Amino acid sequence: MTERDIPTDETLTLIASDKVEGTAVFNRAGEKLGTIHNLMVDKQTGQVEYAVLSFGGVLGLGTDYYPIPWESLTYDTEQGGYVVDIDKETLKSGPHYGTSEEPAYDRAFGQSIYVHYGLDYPLA
Repeated sequence: MTERDIPTDETLTLIASDKVEGTAVFNRAGEKLGTIHNLMVDKQTGQVEYAVLSFGGVLGLGTDYYPIPWESLTYDTEQGGYVVDIDKETLKSGPHYGTSEEPAYDRAFGQSIYVHYGLDYPLA
């Protein structure tokens, strides 16, 4: 095996962020909620705090972005995507933003996300 044969974007327990982006997210009923737009990573710990879902819109126009706690996603190999215990209405009523209005992602915004999904916000 040469160095070129070693996978660099996915192993048994790790995956490159560019392979996660664009992955479908489904609820437990099998409805597609959106796709992962990007990941928000804590600069100090290196832990992924949020997956930002893109939902709605056509070709990026009218798309809204919904950050959800990373810990709420589970990868399902049969679905070929992540599964969450969130229905569409809960997602739509959650913290979100449009293309031109990205939030500060400060502690208050983070707490609002975790509270909305019924989770405890990680301590700083």
